[in-house]
This record gives sequence, structure tokens and C-alpha cells, in this order.
Amino acid sequence: MKKYFLFIFLWVFATATHSSAQTATPWNGKKAAVVLTYDDAYNEQLDNAVPVLDSLGLKATFYVTAFSRSVQTRMKDWKQLAATGHELGNHTLFHPCLANLPGREWVPADYKLNNYTVKRMTDEMRMTNLFLQSLDGKTTRTFAYTCGDMKIGDTAFIDSLKHDFAAARAVRNEMHTIDKINLYDVDCFMVNNHSAEDMIGWVKKAVATNSLLVILFHGVGGGHGLDVSLDAHRKLLRYIKSQQQDIWVAPMLQVAQYIQQHPSK
Repeated sequence: MKKYFLFIFLWVFATATHSSAQTATPWNGKKAAVVLTYDDAYNEQLDNAVPVLDSLGLKATFYVTAFSRSVQTRMKDWKQLAATGHELGNHTLFHPCLANLPGREWVPADYKLNNYTVKRMTDEMRMTNLFLQSLDGKTTRTFAYTCGDMKIGDTAFIDSLKHDFAAARAVRNEMHTIDKINLYDVDCFMVNNHSAEDMIGWVKKAVATNSLLVILFHGVGGGHGLDVSLDAHRKLLRYIKSQQQDIWVAPMLQVAQYIQQHPSK
């Protein structure tokens, strides 16, 4: 009888310990996950961000606007980016945004999302998927909402595209634990001339709360008003690399597929 109770005690203790370990390291055996994303396809991302990423062995997601000037003039470089393990995500064909919001005067008349239909948006997103497939050969992809805009009128256009994408990234400065993530509304922290210390603070919070941190870059040492300095970008990536015992760093698609298989989903 004593042996029986000892067995039950040890089983309960081992189960509780295993469950606690899973809770503490839910991200592929790590405390947190970090996804580095770069939007709109700028030359400065190829020239300034990629060399640092590659030197540290970090893989990122590049949300490509297919008709961007950089893609038009450097298509071979974007194709090579995918060949080295970075993800090419869909950021639409022409980057349409709602134009009737404060600060949106820059939106071109032809690409005002206010004037789009759901069919036009759907067709352009699927065309962008085909274009990206011609670069990387992949048929599974993630999406990033342009300007964080999710609706045309009252319709959430992603609803008709969930079979086309494994996940969709939004634009809000929030992070969540794995059980609280909506894969078609994934939050991120957008970099707007933040310091290295600011961004490292986000990473520390993700580790402390066992959360997914998605970081959104536009310009890297130039190229866009939403910029990050070369020094701050380099310091952040080096810090993330130094903390890989606690941080899982992977492209969005890989993280999304992991989340899909998690018991909480």
C-alpha cells in the first residue's frame, strides 16, 4: 500500500512539474517568441537589415508590396532573400490604405481602400501570392494588413481569405500569451525611431510574460519616416541573439504553424 501511494505521489509530482515547465516555456521550449518583420520592401532593408540578420543567423519575415520600386528594380535580390531562409510575406500588390483618416493624405488616389471592393482586394492579394510564389516556390504564406486597415466598408476582407493565409499581422502595440492569439489579427510593436533600450524593453517584457513579440520595421537607416537607426537596429538584434536560451526567433509563418498545433487552439 505504501508503494502504491508513493507511486501516485511521484506521478502527480512529475505531471505537475511537466505542466509547469510547459507553461514556463511554451514557445518551442523557450520562454518567449520574437518575430522580426519588415514592411513594404525597401532597398534599405536589403542593404542594411539583411546583412546584420544574416551575420547573426536570425531569420525574419519581409512583408512585400509587390509593385514597390525595390521589387521592380531588384527582384533577384528579393528572390535570393527567400533562398537564404527569410520569409516573403504578402503585403498586397499596391499597398492600398483608407484615406479618410488623419495623416493619410499621402495615400494615392488610385489606391484608396475606401474605393476598393472586397473582390478587388481579394484578387490583388491572390495575385501577390502568385507573384511571391514565382520568387520562392511556396504556396503557404502569411499576410500583413496595410496601414493596419482590416475592413472595406463593414466587411473584414480576411474572412474570405483564411484558406489563402496561415496568419495575418495587424498593427497595435500589444503582445499576448500563446492561448490568447488570434492568428488573423496578430498584434505587433511598430518601430518609430525608438531607441535600442526601448525595443530591448519590449523583448524583456515578452520573456517575463511568456508572450509572442512581433516587431515591425519600415525604414532601417533610412528609406521611410518610420525609421530605426542602424545602431539601434544592430543593438536590438545582438541582444536577441544573446538571449536565445530564452527566446525563439523565427519567421511569422513558422510561428503561426506552431501556434496552430498548440493544445490551446
